[in-house]
Amino acid sequence: MNSINDFHYYEVNLLWNSAAQGTLSSPIMPSEIKVELSPEFPKPIKGKWIPEHLFIAAVSCSLMSTFLLAANNSKLKFISFECNAIGKIERVNGKVVVTEIIIEPKLTIPSTQNETKARRVIELSEKAMAIANSVKTKITMYPFIAVQ
Repeated sequence: MNSINDFHYYEVNLLWNSAAQGTLSSPIMPSEIKVELSPEFPKPIKGKWIPEHLFIAAVSCSLMSTFLLAANNSKLKFISFECNAIGKIERVNGKVVVTEIIIEPKLTIPSTQNETKARRVIELSEKAMAIANSVKTKITMYPFIAVQ
């Protein structure tokens, strides 16, 4: 029998609502996310999350969660963490593909912390991201560290 540390399952449910809209939910989540089909759908509805947003967000969130764990383990103190992510989608060999995601984490650390250590923690986080390690999309990271 495998222990809980060997693997985890994450369940997400998608319910088609109407036209190009659906609702994402999970049995362990208190709220839902309204989504629509990708922009290639004939009449996309503006202001809704599409699968490409969620995919790019998953990479960004994976970096943050991995960073939080790595920062805690390395005792790195920080003031704030934010991350902008931009995904490039193009047609390759007749298929629509997310070919690249650029992630730009911005970390603010107090002057009592070592900037080199902070950079190492971010770089370690990039290498350990579960989502990034699971996709073929090229992921490029441009970290910025501010000292306050």
